Amino acid sequence: MRHSTPLGPQGPRGSEPRTAWQALAARPGRFARTVWPWRAVGYLASGAVTGAVTLLVLLVLAGFSLLLVGLPLLLLTGVALGGLERRRLRLVDREPAVDPHRLPEAPGLAAWLRLRVREQATWRELAYAVLHATVLWPLDLAVLAVGLGLPAALLGVPFQLAADGHEAKVVKTFLVTSFPQALAVALLGLALLPLLLYPLTALAGARAALARALLAPREAELRGRIGEVTASRARLAAAFEAERRRIERDLHDGAQQRLVALTMTLGLARYDAPPGPLADQLARAHEEAGRVLAELRELIHGIHPQVLADYGLAAALADAADRSAVPVETSGIDEALPRLPAAVESAAYFAAREALANIGRHSGAARARITARHTGDVLHVGIEDDGRGGADPARGSGLTGLADRLAVLDGTLTITSPPGGPTLLRAEIPCSALSESSWPRTASSSARD
Repeated sequence: MRHSTPLGPQGPRGSEPRTAWQALAARPGRFARTVWPWRAVGYLASGAVTGAVTLLVLLVLAGFSLLLVGLPLLLLTGVALGGLERRRLRLVDREPAVDPHRLPEAPGLAAWLRLRVREQATWRELAYAVLHATVLWPLDLAVLAVGLGLPAALLGVPFQLAADGHEAKVVKTFLVTSFPQALAVALLGLALLPLLLYPLTALAGARAALARALLAPREAELRGRIGEVTASRARLAAAFEAERRRIERDLHDGAQQRLVALTMTLGLARYDAPPGPLADQLARAHEEAGRVLAELRELIHGIHPQVLADYGLAAALADAADRSAVPVETSGIDEALPRLPAAVESAAYFAAREALANIGRHSGAARARITARHTGDVLHVGIEDDGRGGADPARGSGLTGLADRLAVLDGTLTITSPPGGPTLLRAEIPCSALSESSWPRTASSSARD
């Protein structure tokens, strides 16, 4: 379930301002007494420094580019400056600017360069570097000169008059010849300082907004990155499922068969041995081997039950209900439930099994009920009990792990459990039904083949 938080000029209601613009709008009366004006001053001053350095670097590389040596370095100057500018944005914008670049698929400098040349973000960063070196940093200096330099010059007039002894020129416009005039000019500078911090901060916010527009990822780039993450997550889920099936197959075909042979051998030796201590030891060994075999079968069933692979989710949920310590009603399971992707069936099955285990251990319920249906390309599985309620995922009942497992498949886990009950656990996983030709091959079908 998603919740929306109303936004105001301070961002989320009741929180601190996120940007310099939000701070201006939220606290106009006492804005000058906050730290935001000086953050804006730091942003503009550091921008003037980085701009001057960038201009020098671009001029040097432009000269080398005449020999085709500085072209790659000229391109990468924008990448380096972009990373620095995204960090500098934190001075006037607390929201981190995401790096728009992707990671190369292959290691090495050549693969990195090929990817950077093909990315739009690289060329936007180069354009920003040129703009920063030619226009933005002189603008930063001009804003600082007016916002801080003018009040500082007015405040320094009494000191100029005292040093000269006769007169002082105020910002090279008019002369002051007496100390009362000099003090009046200094008071004017003192009054102008907090007033000029408002437009200075507003211009710093506009400067940061321009930098974010050029250096942060665009919507299309974010959509592409989300698509890559989704595909990678699906591959990880499929790989995890395949590895679990491999472990199940190795245990079923290897260790279990050897234990069966060992149990049979011990049984034959037990009946062939004459009565006495040896026969008793063989009997105990035979019984222990039988218990180990039963535990191994339960372990294999827990890794991936064969009924789920052979007959699908509906049969597997009915089997889990039969094994439950609490009586479970299964009339809500759709018997015509289609075969679904293996990862989806496995996640839904283990969610139901974990819920039934929690009911048996913690709820004190007398009965439970399972429902399962597939409608509109969404699998809905619900488990309800009449227990005491109060289920809390934060107490480590395994529900958090189930939610994470469903989230890998873009699924959701909803828990309704008021004190006193009842408790309803609802899992929803988006998925499409498989065609009959796409059904998973099982061990029994392979044996028939």
